[in-house]
Amino acid sequence: MTAVIWALVPPSWNPVHWAPTVRVHVFQHVPFEGLGFIERWLSARHAQLSTTRFYEDPRPPNLDAVDWLIIMGGPMSVNDLTAHPWLAAEQRCIARAVADGKVVLGVCLGAQLIASAMGASVYPNKERELGWLPIERVAEPRSGGMAGVIPDRLDVFHWHGETFDLPAQALHIARSAACENQAFAIGERVLGLQFHLEATPSSVTALIENCRGDLSPGRFVQSEEDMLRGGDRFERANAVMVSVLDHLAARP
Repeated sequence: MTAVIWALVPPSWNPVHWAPTVRVHVFQHVPFEGLGFIERWLSARHAQLSTTRFYEDPRPPNLDAVDWLIIMGGPMSVNDLTAHPWLAAEQRCIARAVADGKVVLGVCLGAQLIASAMGASVYPNKERELGWLPIERVAEPRSGGMAGVIPDRLDVFHWHGETFDLPAQALHIARSAACENQAFAIGERVLGLQFHLEATPSSVTALIENCRGDLSPGRFVQSEEDMLRGGDRFERANAVMVSVLDHLAARP
């Protein structure tokens, strides 16, 4: 599968041109939701990688030593401040990273945290989305730039029951039949993705094993077997992840 993934990578991709001193910090909320395919891209770029594992040590990083902030998923809600009081400090850190002009990428819970940090509401979606389901790009007069990185339509991996309002300054990028706000950008350096372009068979297996209780029947909930029968959907999603990361890396 790896060879096929890289065959789908845009031919312009050049991991050599990125300076090896770029410092990428990751916010990880649970052990079973890591970087997935993103780690392979960062390794090819020789990134200097560090991680805050909130389930071990909730102290936020020194943002002066960070160029990129990548915020991963997790089963908790942005609103679970009593159970996870570090969520408030995390959102303050995200807001500062955005204000400081860092590259900020949020995936699933990470996208919800960016939205909340920028003043938008996060709340239960009308439907749960779990499995490989299509998104479509939002066609707007302003849909150039970051929005052009997302295809017109793509099957992506979902695992979420909540959604967010768009921050006031955000560009709406993608929607699905079950969830209007699937992706947004703030300028050219901040991107929130409700879905998992970084999904791999092992990361999906980890979600199933650790969050099997979420798999009650629903209109937009697939079976475990269908989720792992991703086939070339993993490869195509990962190829778009490369395009997204390349786009962020090219920002001045």
